[in-house]
Amino acid sequence: MALADTTIETSDGESLQAELYLPDAPTTAVVITHPHPQMGGDMYTPVPAGFFGALDGGSVAGLRFNFRGVGRSTGAHDKGGAERLDVAAALDHLAEAAPGVPLLLAGWSFGADVSLTIDDERVAGWFLAAPPLGVVDPAEMTAQTSPAPKVLAIGENDQFNPPDKAAVTVADWQNTSIQVIQGADHFFGAQLPDLVARFSQFLDQTA
Repeated sequence: MALADTTIETSDGESLQAELYLPDAPTTAVVITHPHPQMGGDMYTPVPAGFFGALDGGSVAGLRFNFRGVGRSTGAHDKGGAERLDVAAALDHLAEAAPGVPLLLAGWSFGADVSLTIDDERVAGWFLAAPPLGVVDPAEMTAQTSPAPKVLAIGENDQFNPPDKAAVTVADWQNTSIQVIQGADHFFGAQLPDLVARFSQFLDQTA
């Protein structure tokens, strides 16, 4: 199987709309999260779509999904609270589909912040596009103490959390680096191919 629609069941009884890319012999697996649901975010928006599309034909398994209350996912938006259960369930779902390979988390904006709250020793790395580092209190971002690599890819003109501000927030985080996307803002626009290329490079390095 390569690409298939699927459903993720959360621990609190919600059903999440998702798509799974599963190559024959995956070497790595990545869960991809989307931006703010109340600002039009879903799994088809440009960044998660770009990340998911970059997997096509490769050996990395991928799972993208709609947070609760988005698209065909049940439940209601919870400002990044119960959405943590969504990411945890997505990780479990992907781990079952692609057992025994490193698990990664990748996301954009709201989804990036929620991904940073996941405390799961199976996570071998995070690739975070334009995390606001404020949707969720950074003190609740348990990833900060994980030895696994965390790459924050931020546009030099990000309107919400520019690179210099992000650098202060993550100064004491373990194994965390910031990659500045020249000419980009929070939405990346014409610089999206640069972002996706960095995502692909991260996958190669953590495989």
